[in-house]
Amino acid sequence: MSFFIQNNRLLLELNPLEHVVAVEIFKIGPISVSNHAIMVTVSALVLLITLSFVLRSPKLVPTRLQSLFESICIFVREDMVRPVLHEYTDRYIGFLWTIFYFILTMNLLAMIPTDKIYYLITHQPNHWGGAATANIWVTGGLALVTFCTTHFVGIREQGLRHYLVGLAPPAPWWLLPLIYPLEIISHLVRPFTLAIRLFANILAGHMVLATVLGLIFIFQSYLAAVAAVLGSVALSFLELLVAFIQAYIFTFLSTLYIGGAVSPEH
Repeated sequence: MSFFIQNNRLLLELNPLEHVVAVEIFKIGPISVSNHAIMVTVSALVLLITLSFVLRSPKLVPTRLQSLFESICIFVREDMVRPVLHEYTDRYIGFLWTIFYFILTMNLLAMIPTDKIYYLITHQPNHWGGAATANIWVTGGLALVTFCTTHFVGIREQGLRHYLVGLAPPAPWWLLPLIYPLEIISHLVRPFTLAIRLFANILAGHMVLATVLGLIFIFQSYLAAVAAVLGSVALSFLELLVAFIQAYIFTFLSTLYIGGAVSPEH
């Protein structure tokens, strides 16, 4: 038992929930750069490099990586977006692909315990890595982009006057003073629901995973360690599924909002 505790003392010093909390890593003048800001930047760079490599491959026969990305792109366009946007699909699919892949990349990178790996190698406490989508400011920023894009494309397709009139469904004139404010409120609530849904699901998943691993340090036995490791492996597969599902849900809801903006009959 003492051997087990001694060899895991370096892990006992770590807070298992640190990777879901934004921690300042360094400063650039007055600007504070957190671990989540770094993960957002890394996710963007990984996505840009990967997609550039896939799209510019000179091979006539697609590689496995190309086939994977093409399959996902076709699924998002044909099964998710086209049934909603119809003739507007090709005009706005680029934005929706970007949202889907960006969220998915951040979710997948969050599953890599970067801080723990660095600690095991250097024995130095650190806050590298983390779940960027478990930060309400990150998900709020994504939701705000969707909110602005939705209203921008609505005005672009219908014109400002027709778009503002079409915010409320057809109704008797005496009901409009009641319906129109409710519709305005529903539009303002949408970015909050988008942000909180993604934030809460990713945060909850990482908290459950950290709690299961924490059983090792609570019971300090080999049996608890085996059970916790097996449980964390199973939960990791579930988190992998959640990473795709949450990217899908955010993109699908964004598609619905854009569809309602470009087509008043929606």
